[in-house]
Amino acid sequence: MLATLIVAACAFAVCAYLILPARRQVPRGSQLPNGPPGQPVLGNLLDIPLNHSWFQFQEWSKQYGPLFRLNLAGRNQIIVSTEEIANDLLREKGTIYSDREQLPMAAQLMSRNLRPLFMPYGETWRNVRKLTHSLTNVSVAASYENLQEEESIRALRDLARDPDNYETWFERYSAALILRLAYSKPVNTGDEPSVRKVLGVVHAVERVASPGAYLVDTIPAMLRLPTFLAPFKREAARLHTEELGLFRDLLREGVKNSREGPDSEDNFCGKWFRNKESYNISDDQAAYAIGTLFEAGAGTTAAAMMSFILAMVLHPDECRKLQDEVDSVVGPDNVPSFIDMPKLPRVRAVAKEVLRWRPVTAGGLPHMLTKDDVYKMEDGRSVFLPAGSNVHPVQWSIHREPKRYPDPDSFRPERWLDKDWPTYREPLSQFPNLQNFSAFGFGRRICPGQNIAERSLYILIARIAWCCDISQRRTPSGEAILPPSYDYTSGFNVQPKPFKFDLKLRPARQEALEMQYDAVWAAGKERKSTT
Repeated sequence: MLATLIVAACAFAVCAYLILPARRQVPRGSQLPNGPPGQPVLGNLLDIPLNHSWFQFQEWSKQYGPLFRLNLAGRNQIIVSTEEIANDLLREKGTIYSDREQLPMAAQLMSRNLRPLFMPYGETWRNVRKLTHSLTNVSVAASYENLQEEESIRALRDLARDPDNYETWFERYSAALILRLAYSKPVNTGDEPSVRKVLGVVHAVERVASPGAYLVDTIPAMLRLPTFLAPFKREAARLHTEELGLFRDLLREGVKNSREGPDSEDNFCGKWFRNKESYNISDDQAAYAIGTLFEAGAGTTAAAMMSFILAMVLHPDECRKLQDEVDSVVGPDNVPSFIDMPKLPRVRAVAKEVLRWRPVTAGGLPHMLTKDDVYKMEDGRSVFLPAGSNVHPVQWSIHREPKRYPDPDSFRPERWLDKDWPTYREPLSQFPNLQNFSAFGFGRRICPGQNIAERSLYILIARIAWCCDISQRRTPSGEAILPPSYDYTSGFNVQPKPFKFDLKLRPARQEALEMQYDAVWAAGKERKSTT
């Protein structure tokens, strides 16, 4: 009997722990957001699909409105489905909407609060952000364009020669750029141990941080379990040891390479090292800040380029329009360069539409609210948002808001180029662009590598359009093999699963391509290792 009472008391305590935090004093004249009803204790936890949850979030937004609430076993989740609300909260009120919930597995156990993506909002985060901003802001990003042109011409040549390995070429393109910028580390094949190790860290983070991947994120009390009863702790310790060792080694190598090169060719590590006292962060925090710029840029740029190819295969008319624009500006004898970008608005529109149509971080990343807030909805309701809530801007829904993006499920670059669309802006020599675009996040947590990623996408898209004809692959009987419109990997960063297509050189492009390639990557020429 006593044992039964003890078990019952423990169960009641757990239930109270899970349920009571959601009960808050709602200010007069306001109300909690609407949301789907849940189950006792678990709330809506079992209602959310493990994979591609953004589809369900979008359906709920149609039923409960653009700002609705979920109860995830006592954790308050506020889902944001429009860009206006996301900016009102996460940008305009960034002082209280910029924290991160410290999920046990990804933030605490694996990252040990060193990874900027998961780091709590505060002085340390601001110091780390100061470093990453100094390395990636608009002004300095323009100085990296020569490397982007070098890496893009190599990717273009290999893609034209071996299109079936498009994933390899796109991954090498983005990885090589970041490794050269950060560490003065040349990449030749993309299969170098350092490249595979860093990509391994990227994939591990995406897996570990995926919603629902670990029970301890739902029941934080499991952190109290001893290690021998908690296999997730042993896994996290192993992953942390591997990534910390890798980032430390890369930092040391980058500083060494920077010392050996002239000051004018400083890499990211050298820039930190020469001014480290001004940043007030530890060596390990700097190692993670620079190392995770690779996470922010490499995988996402490669994934976006894969979605670009998919869009061109599914929409051949858009591919031809893109080619026509590039041809009219550049012609067949010159490879596109950054100098041409102001005259290539469709190139920029296609890049932006790819990120809208198939956002890499489709589910978005939650911000944690640190102070109670009330938000006035468009319909006049005052909605109470309690402190401690995770405010979750879901990019998939935000990019499909019919009011801002009519015909949202269609791939329509014209929405950025035609005055009849609500997203059109002038002048077309400047717009469209990717500055502060919602695909990179919101407010103070916006992706620090957006300026580099923007240029990387523009130059490679322009050069592929100039050089290549992309088409649907056909069976021996001539029937088109149409890839699925949405068959994407799982995780918080996603990309299309491998698909079949045909790609060949356009007429009169071979000579100019080879001349440009040889000028930079001539056979036997040692690749310079500094930036």
